Amino acid sequence: SNIIKIQEALHEKKISEIAQTVREKNALVILIAGPSSSGKTTFAKKLEIHLRVLNLKPHIISIDNYFVDREKTPLNESGNPDYDTLEAVDYKLLQIHLNNLLKGEEVEIPRYNFIAGKREKGKKIKIENNGLIIIEGIHALNPVLTRDVRDEVKYKIYVSALSQVNIDNINRIPTRDTRLIRRIVRDAHFRGISAQENLRRWKDVIDAEEKYVFPYQENAHIMFNSALIYELAILRNFAEVPLRAIEYKEKEYAEALRLLNFLYHILPLQQDEVPPTSILREFIGKSSFKY
Repeated sequence: SNIIKIQEALHEKKISEIAQTVREKNALVILIAGPSSSGKTTFAKKLEIHLRVLNLKPHIISIDNYFVDREKTPLNESGNPDYDTLEAVDYKLLQIHLNNLLKGEEVEIPRYNFIAGKREKGKKIKIENNGLIIIEGIHALNPVLTRDVRDEVKYKIYVSALSQVNIDNINRIPTRDTRLIRRIVRDAHFRGISAQENLRRWKDVIDAEEKYVFPYQENAHIMFNSALIYELAILRNFAEVPLRAIEYKEKEYAEALRLLNFLYHILPLQQDEVPPTSILREFIGKSSFKY
C-alpha cells in the first residue's frame, strides 16, 4: 500500500539529510544511541549506505562487541547480571581502539560471541581518506565513552520510536508499548526468548534506560524517529502467538492481555510490501542487512 511506501521514503529522506549534515560538519565520529528496540542498529546500517552515496567510507563499531566476558558482568540489586550498566562494557579498550583509529592505525575490532559469553577475534579496520567511525549502542552518548575525542569531530544522534498513532481522541498508544512489541516479536523470532520472559524483564529494561540512556539524550545534535505509522498493523501478525502463549495463571498474563486488547484495535497488514531495508525488518526478519 502507498502508506508503507510513503513512510519508508520519509525515513530515507531524513537519513539522507542527516548524512548530508555529517558531511558538512566534517564529523569523524558519529555516535548513535537510543533505548531498547528503537531500531538504532538498522538506522546505523542505513546511515552507512547514505554516507557511502556521499563518497565517505564509514566503519560501524557496535558497543555490544566490547562486552566484558559474561562471568565478569556486574550484578544488579536483584543479584542478576546487569548487561545495561557501562561497567558491563570494556569501555577502556573501546577508548584505546577509537584513539588508535583516529591516529590512522589499523585496529582489530572484537566480535562478541553471545552464546559463549566471550569476546573473539574480529575484523581489522583502518580509517583512510574520507573515512569515519559510527559507534552504535545504548551508551554511545555517554561522554565517558568518547572523552578523549574532540567534541568538534563528534556528531551525536539519538534514535527513538515515538509513535504518533492514537486509538481514539483520548487514548494514545504509549511509545514504550511499540518498543515492547517490537522486542517481543524480535526475541521470539531470533533469540528464543518467550514473550513471558520479555514481560518479566521489561521493568529492568526501563530502569536501565532511565539510568543509562535518557539522561544523555539532551547531548544529541539530532533525534531520529524510527516509528513507522503502519508498523503495528504488521507487528500484530507476529505478536499474537507469543502473547497468547502466556497462561492465565502466570503473573504476566494481565500485561499480555492488555497488549493483545490494544492490538485487536488495529487491522492487520501483510508484510509483503515492507522493503528488505526497512527498520521494521530488524524485528520481523527478512532484512537485507546482516545483524
